[in-house]
Amino acid sequence: MTEQEHEREFDLVVYGASGFTGRLVAEYLVSEYGDDQTLKWAMAGRSGDKLRAVRDEIGAPALTPLVVADVSNPDELDAMVKRTKIVATTVGPYQKYGSDLVGACARHGTDYVDLCGEPGWMREMIDAHEEQAIQSNARIVFSCGFDSVPLDLGTLFLQNAAKARFGGPCSSVKARVRRTKGTFSGGTAASLNATAAAANQNPKLHALLGSAFALTPGFTGPDQPDDTKPIYDPEEGVWLAPFIMATINSKNVHRSNLLLGHPYGEDFIYSEMMMAGPGEKGEAIANAIAQDDSMSRDDAPKPGEGPSREEREAGFFNLLFVGRTKSGEEIRVGVTDDKDPGYGSTSQMIAESALCLLRDRKEVPGGIWTPAAALGEALIDRLEKHTGQSYQIES
Repeated sequence: MTEQEHEREFDLVVYGASGFTGRLVAEYLVSEYGDDQTLKWAMAGRSGDKLRAVRDEIGAPALTPLVVADVSNPDELDAMVKRTKIVATTVGPYQKYGSDLVGACARHGTDYVDLCGEPGWMREMIDAHEEQAIQSNARIVFSCGFDSVPLDLGTLFLQNAAKARFGGPCSSVKARVRRTKGTFSGGTAASLNATAAAANQNPKLHALLGSAFALTPGFTGPDQPDDTKPIYDPEEGVWLAPFIMATINSKNVHRSNLLLGHPYGEDFIYSEMMMAGPGEKGEAIANAIAQDDSMSRDDAPKPGEGPSREEREAGFFNLLFVGRTKSGEEIRVGVTDDKDPGYGSTSQMIAESALCLLRDRKEVPGGIWTPAAALGEALIDRLEKHTGQSYQIES
């Protein structure tokens, strides 16, 4: 009997549960699955006292198990991952705090989901641990938050709809952020800054990050659009601005295509930008977005900080996907959510990703995956059933 076939004490461990986002994940599990007696889950972090305080504050049952494991202690990480079927970790930046946990999961056949938006580190983990994960049957799924679930799944949803309508996939997809309200998480800011610092010290990493195919070892597709500068889109009649998450989302979309056997085609083109509006005002907004450096300034959000419940509840995002086949046929898809993308929606997405992998996608083999490739439309079904997220064909 292999190690992962032994009965595990827990189905799911939320690692980082005393942090801002981890607390939201635990709170969501209490509110949405508190009556589910079949779900065995635990809260984990480096301080038992903080975990107990959060458990009480969020209304979790007093008997909710607590696991103390410090990210700097490999023995504690090993002990934790051997007790559970899956770890959902919110402890980032992952390039600083995540490597030993991924390695432990790969060794012990433990499934893993995170909120990573750090493609350099993700490629490092793919190169270091994918073969081991395949052998141990550990399913490791990066980027299970706002980066990159709605963009990755939105593209998959569109392509599946295109195959049903046209008999084949779209050769290009344009993803556009139509509207959004909310704040980026402090973890996102920290991850972006850690990635930039690492790239400045490593020319090879800098070159890797510049490629849309950084996460597709052994495969490089066609040149992709330059989405780093404002541009006018005559088809939509609006100015477009760079979207800060596109650098990770685009890489995950292309990795999904690779892992699924290139159902989008080996010549697939993907573009991702923000809609800034029409006319001179739209141009001015697009330029302002392009020049925004708020995520790298000293007053950027810090890990552990975040908006109030009222602000999270008032947030939302609205995405448009426009796909075209080689013969010019077009299909349009909308993806929306009624929560702040950086916190409210993200905490729900990682929780549902973990449960989807645990309950709905048992047939997925070990390896290092993307949300679309590992979880697919089963995760769309979950998000539409349990959260405010929606995937719709618009035309």
